[in-house]
Amino acid sequence: MDLHFGDSEPTDEERAAVDALLGPPGSSWEGAARDAMRTDDLRWARGGRAARDRRDLLLPGLHAINDRIGWISEGALDYLCRRLTVPPAEAYGVATFYAMFSVRPRPATVLQVCTDLACAAAGAEELCAGVTSRLGPGSGVHVERAPCLGLCERAPATLAVRAGDPVRTAVTAPATVEGAELAATAPDSAPPEPAAALAVPQAGDPALTLLARVGAVDPASLDDYRAHGGYAALRRAFELGPAGVIREVSDAGLVGRGGAAFPTGRKWQATASQPDHPHYLVCNADESEPGTFKDRVLMEGDPYALVEAMTIAGYAVGAHQGYLYLRGEYPRAVHRMRHAVDQARARGLLGADVLGQGYAFDIEIRRGAGAYVCGEETALFNSIEGYRGEPRSKPPFPVEKGLFGKPTAANNVETLVNVLPVLTRGAAAYAAVGTSLSTGPKLFCVSGSVARPGVYELPFGATLGELLTLAGVRDGLRAVLLGGAAGGFVRADELDIPLTFEGTRDAGTTLGSGVVMAFDDTVPLPRLLLRVAEFFRDESCGQCVPCRVGTVRQEEALRRIADRTGAAASDDIALLREVGRALRDASICGLGQTAWNAVESAIDRLGAYE
Repeated sequence: MDLHFGDSEPTDEERAAVDALLGPPGSSWEGAARDAMRTDDLRWARGGRAARDRRDLLLPGLHAINDRIGWISEGALDYLCRRLTVPPAEAYGVATFYAMFSVRPRPATVLQVCTDLACAAAGAEELCAGVTSRLGPGSGVHVERAPCLGLCERAPATLAVRAGDPVRTAVTAPATVEGAELAATAPDSAPPEPAAALAVPQAGDPALTLLARVGAVDPASLDDYRAHGGYAALRRAFELGPAGVIREVSDAGLVGRGGAAFPTGRKWQATASQPDHPHYLVCNADESEPGTFKDRVLMEGDPYALVEAMTIAGYAVGAHQGYLYLRGEYPRAVHRMRHAVDQARARGLLGADVLGQGYAFDIEIRRGAGAYVCGEETALFNSIEGYRGEPRSKPPFPVEKGLFGKPTAANNVETLVNVLPVLTRGAAAYAAVGTSLSTGPKLFCVSGSVARPGVYELPFGATLGELLTLAGVRDGLRAVLLGGAAGGFVRADELDIPLTFEGTRDAGTTLGSGVVMAFDDTVPLPRLLLRVAEFFRDESCGQCVPCRVGTVRQEEALRRIADRTGAAASDDIALLREVGRALRDASICGLGQTAWNAVESAIDRLGAYE
């Protein structure tokens, strides 16, 4: 792919897909048919800056082509680049960065079979082999192994995507070979997805706070949401004013639920105090950590709560535009959130005058395209702006120069939804739940060797054993993975660990985003660790040498020792430690810094290769 445009032309379908997003081209320089009588076609500098300012539509444009055709041809890419004044080589670099896009011809239907940790333990390899044998060449279906699809409570899982206008999707979980084949060949005939409430074993418990509405309200109905307390928090926010909202959030002790545990009030205050404008709010809903699915459940079961919480956060930090970056593997969550945003806008709860208070705020939804590293906030900013999703060096920090180079507050879904009870109940009542350093309720994604997998809500301070008792842990428990692939293992005799940020840290592990994955003694641990290494190798953006090389060396060493133990593996274990230190100390972002965590804990705490 060159910096210059080639001779390839888009098909009518490809052109229609782009034009549906961007509108018809204004001149031949943007891809319209040449017309000697049109003054717009004269060679003069007109509209270039305006076109370049739309670079952030590159990712939606790639989605539009991929959704309509199933892959992105050179002609289609050239046409999109002409419309946006983007060099083709740069757009090619973006298109090839994301796993959901293809720049090579493939069938219109793609079946993704999850082979990550929870699904691997539930027989994903056998499922993948069976589906591949049934849907061979000539079936019109492209079968591919996929990282975590966020359906861990129903493992193993598949996602079928059939290109067209409109694009059609079908989720099968728990999947069988026959069910996955039906979803791929006849997505409209596939069984409907179960209600989000089925992912919440505690549904109906009056003590729930964050999950109280999941299963109790119609997720499509704004009136039902308001009848169950919706928008009381936003009205309270307008009474307090921006400074008062930030003070309440700070006094409540709310910290980020994505794993970093940074104080939310401090982040909002730092953003609000920046003199540079405009300010932006970004909701990070790209939860791609293997074993994590709580944000999906919230968006599918209580979408208006997120819309309200984003509006409050935008009001507090002085933002008038919010972006919801939602992972592309969540088709139902995308549909539910789009409907909620449209309904809120139609009812005056988004737009130029929210609730008649003179405050303007709106939300734009952007779909990710399969890149774990975009969960890092600066990589997410690059993705929205139309660049490869590679993390930026810090400083400057996002509160100073974030999205589009402007002050930006970025929070994940669970963090934002926690703002609602902070305002409706008051900071003191919220802080009284949990512990002094970890306040409020916390969502945990429980999967693996348990009888009742799903999202659980417990106050901070409950022990790991109490959570697993609720989930019905099975006999023969060997280990529990906390925090997902970027977390660490604990032994079956360490279930008294308190589930707080400080408690897990003192125990030499991490709480992370709330992943709790149980494994019994039937799960081959060396193979599981190799899958973790494969995941990080695939997901490394390759920007920095320690991560680009280190994740490959880690996988190579684990592959060599997968079937060896004791002295035969000692040299490779020593190499793993050296590589792990380099990853942790020298990588630019959290992906490389945590890529060694699970392997290290399995070696040291579980004796995985003894």
